[in-house]
Amino acid sequence: MLLLLLLQVWASCLWLGHSELVTSFESSCPQFFFRETPPNEALEPESPAWICQRYNNQYYFATLYDRKRRIPVYSAYLYQPGSGKRPKTWLVEPQLMGPTYPKTMEKEWTLLNYFSVSSEQLSKSQAILQDYKNLTGLNRGHLNPSSHHSDSSSRTATFTLTNIVPQDEKLNGGAWNNYEQQTMMRRTKGCNTTYVVVGAVPGNNYIAKGRVNKPSHIWSSACCEVDTNHRKAWAVIAENDKNEVELLTLGELEDVLTQLYGRDQVSLFDSACPRE
Repeated sequence: MLLLLLLQVWASCLWLGHSELVTSFESSCPQFFFRETPPNEALEPESPAWICQRYNNQYYFATLYDRKRRIPVYSAYLYQPGSGKRPKTWLVEPQLMGPTYPKTMEKEWTLLNYFSVSSEQLSKSQAILQDYKNLTGLNRGHLNPSSHHSDSSSRTATFTLTNIVPQDEKLNGGAWNNYEQQTMMRRTKGCNTTYVVVGAVPGNNYIAKGRVNKPSHIWSSACCEVDTNHRKAWAVIAENDKNEVELLTLGELEDVLTQLYGRDQVSLFDSACPRE
């Protein structure tokens, strides 16, 4: 009994020593942002959660999560595509419930069975699998897609519900998929490192009896380092009820998002990324 208690104390210390739910990306997982500069505060929701997305004791990307609407605002990652199987297991973020829970993403089943967590308790802090059941015309749409990662662990890490929004199924399987697979491959030719920030603009509609927001728009932006002196950038946006993707400059996307949010001027990358 004493040994078990000591193990529990030791485990909780380990979790506390590797905090993922952070106060800023700059201090915890800046490597996913060009020049370690995340988007500015213009996109921040009322109830934000900054998540350095960790799986198997390693950070794989960063997500600004909207606790109230239960969708990500954006996910940021490095574009490193590779071949491999698409994961099937969905994960959740125990840390959103409080500091005493694991800092690494887990299966819902594990939390319910091994951590004495109820579905109700988990669902207060985030979207759960039940929210995405019986969808009509919508898919679980990744912001950070698994296909943009090169190994099994990094692909699995993208299958957290904190990286998912209700996305129009035709868009998800059509024009958006074409952008993720074809356009990104063409645009990143000659790039040494490509930083990506993909986001969702909150809409007026909800799924799951008002629990999870259905975004009005999905957008993506990229800043690529060709070499130390040359960079290129591009962006896209799509209305979340049409199978169309509009290609923009980075500056154009920032202006469109500024209008859609109706707040301060949006800045997605450090000023060294070309806006034209």
